[in-house]
Amino acid sequence: MIKILIVDDDEKLVKLMETFLSGEGYEVLTAGDSSAALRMTAAHNPDLVLLDIVLGDEDGRDVLRELQMISDVPTIFLTGRGLESERIAGLKLGADDYVVKPFSLGEVSARIESVLRRAGVNAKQHEIDAPNLHFGDLRINESTHEVHLKDNLLDLTSKEFSLLVFLASTPRQVYTRAQLLDHVWESSSEWQNEATVTEHIRRIRAKIEVDSDHPRWIATVRGVGYRFEPQASS
Repeated sequence: MIKILIVDDDEKLVKLMETFLSGEGYEVLTAGDSSAALRMTAAHNPDLVLLDIVLGDEDGRDVLRELQMISDVPTIFLTGRGLESERIAGLKLGADDYVVKPFSLGEVSARIESVLRRAGVNAKQHEIDAPNLHFGDLRINESTHEVHLKDNLLDLTSKEFSLLVFLASTPRQVYTRAQLLDHVWESSSEWQNEATVTEHIRRIRAKIEVDSDHPRWIATVRGVGYRFEPQASS
């Protein structure tokens, strides 16, 4: 997973970007000052750094110089200073790009992808590795047929995976066992026992639930069927 280090002392902005970029499939690290930024870079070797040019009493340009002494990690400056002369000065220092606040998260994402491509990071591989269904600690990747829970790779059968993906793709939508047989098994209760669905739900719960007797991710709707709960991690 591609690692992004955010260096900014604005906690609200950091949390916003961390949530957004995690949803985009990046592993996100954060630091609020220069010492933390240098420590995180040395310890985790990020693929890209988003660096605020004003870090309290510190100058992000000085932080960039220090980063360049220990790493060649690509860096994008985040700043409220939009003057062309200051953008040019930042780029001459070695920053790979410059984003002026206020910015949209979509713009930041596009600039990250552009810088990563120029740096030779495999953007296509990132698209493959990125989870397309992401709910807190639970990440489901349809491209690689992998499910991770708290960074642990779960061992699901093909049908268990298909059933979980189907439920998670429409959170809180309730499905009967007959509907699940139709959509996931492409069969019907006339040809296959609905107990098949019940057993597969039991197996999935045993793998993703902390307490399978009191499930949080896959809820039973009495007298109807099952639904996926997207807020189980909260």
